[in-house]
Amino acid sequence: MDPGHSRVPSPSQLPASFSKYHHPYFTAAEVQYLSEKQRGKLSATQEEKARQQACGFIEAVGSKIGFPRKTLATAQNLYHRFHLFFPRKDFNYHDVTLAALYVSTKMHDTLKKPREILMVSYAVRFPELAAKSKSVGGEVDMDPATAENDRQRLLAVERLILETICFNFTSKMPFSYVIKIGRKLKASKKLIKCAWRLTIDSHRTLVPIMYPPNIVALGCLYTASLLTTLEPPPSPLVEAQLDSRVATILKGKGDWERTYMAEAEDLQEIAHVLIDLLIQAAQNPSANTSPRTPASPSPHPSPRNQHLSSTGTPQPPPIPYKADQLIRLKIMMRQNEHPLRPQQPLGSADPSELYNGNDIAMLGRNQGTVRFLFGPPGVVGQGV
Repeated sequence: MDPGHSRVPSPSQLPASFSKYHHPYFTAAEVQYLSEKQRGKLSATQEEKARQQACGFIEAVGSKIGFPRKTLATAQNLYHRFHLFFPRKDFNYHDVTLAALYVSTKMHDTLKKPREILMVSYAVRFPELAAKSKSVGGEVDMDPATAENDRQRLLAVERLILETICFNFTSKMPFSYVIKIGRKLKASKKLIKCAWRLTIDSHRTLVPIMYPPNIVALGCLYTASLLTTLEPPPSPLVEAQLDSRVATILKGKGDWERTYMAEAEDLQEIAHVLIDLLIQAAQNPSANTSPRTPASPSPHPSPRNQHLSSTGTPQPPPIPYKADQLIRLKIMMRQNEHPLRPQQPLGSADPSELYNGNDIAMLGRNQGTVRFLFGPPGVVGQGV
């Protein structure tokens, strides 16, 4: 980590006071601009690999501790948001992921002390040492100085994460929307379960920081309805007809857009992102990705289960879809989908105007006074 951040102005150039606005969601143009800025010399493929590695680490550590899904999903969101503002080369992903997990435990009242999170992370990172541990929980015997140094780094990154969210501890999850909207659309239980697992995996992407939870849920239901076409028809056949009806409704324009405050074009984009993730997992079986057939066990069972080994990261079951099937599905989608809307960044024609000034420069700095506001400009003061 580079505490100096050479890209920021000198203290004499910073204002005495400054307001930092919280942006709950980012447009595609903003995400592209900020990602390219923080990516450095990494290619887009290398950045995606680093992102999946970090999300898998959060999944492994959090599941081993026994955190609920909302804590893990929020931690992954915090990780994605952090690296829209801070360069990947300046931070070790272990520090950022554990700090994100720690902040998430505060947001969802599932609090664990930093040392507890670190001890479990050591067991995940060093399974050979955990196997030799004589403690009941498999706690790794780490050098106290090393553990304390890691704890201090975790707390330092925690502060930066809190500043990127402007200390706004509000976190809305899409999981409940999946069930409620799925029932409203009369989707089968199998489709809703598949959509739930896709919602879990959506947090491995930037989708949840680009769209509100109701749109994420609809996008996962739409993707699940498309994936059912790749599986043998269920028995009874009525379920297949109901699920096909869900895909037909969400694919086209209609009254449902007003009812659920969403647009078909957004669902298309979410579906492409999720299918790309499944293609990546199908081509690389070692990738730790969640969606399987709905009956498949979780790749990270609860540590309360007796069959779970206390060492290492469990291997996920194979992806039920082949990469060529998913690629053909994407081609078919592109041939029959709505034209893409022009993507406009939030409040400006140029996303760099939002993020190349003091808005980022004041993050992590001790000079001056920063007012953290819980909403974007134009929204703060109107019930926010």
